[in-house]
Amino acid sequence: MERVLTAKGAATRQRIVDGAALLIREQGVANVGLDDIRAATATSKSQLFHYFPDGKADLMLAVARREADQVIAEQLPELGDLTTWRKWQAWRRRVITMYDEQRDGCALSALTGQLGTGGTATRQIVADLLDRWLEYLVRGVEALRGSGEIDASVDPVRSATAILTAVTGGATMLVATGRINYLETALTEAIDDLRRPAHAG
Repeated sequence: MERVLTAKGAATRQRIVDGAALLIREQGVANVGLDDIRAATATSKSQLFHYFPDGKADLMLAVARREADQVIAEQLPELGDLTTWRKWQAWRRRVITMYDEQRDGCALSALTGQLGTGGTATRQIVADLLDRWLEYLVRGVEALRGSGEIDASVDPVRSATAILTAVTGGATMLVATGRINYLETALTEAIDDLRRPAHAG
């Protein structure tokens, strides 16, 4: 049963999580220990274990949840309002600009690369994130189809899956190579494919 914290306690816990997330983005999870986090967040050892009884494992899961929420939050409000072709283009520009500026310091990289997906709990956090992200995109494709901006034959789930894969794959290649063109090309093509006529037969 999850412990209920006071407002002050919740704020303190969040401060520790935010500080740990920042360190991990900058240095990588393998290079960040509890002593580093305590020093960066001005937290005593007893205080840290009060909020995270299992130590680093507990804290890393909290950071993973925080970063998963950030992946979505950093795309809003555009991601939540993909109701016209113009708004889709605005979201595309936001995503490309955001990842180009953040590079390997992005929340997605911290979650899938630095924190890893080996543990069941972390894998579930990643899966839940991708499900939420996909849902926004599906709703956006459905909105375009409903308004007649794209062909009625477009499958919202298939198209949204291709777009999400373009973002996550392009972001991964950006981190690996330092080149933004993979993300730019993949995302632009996936979105443009929405407006291409359906193949006959």
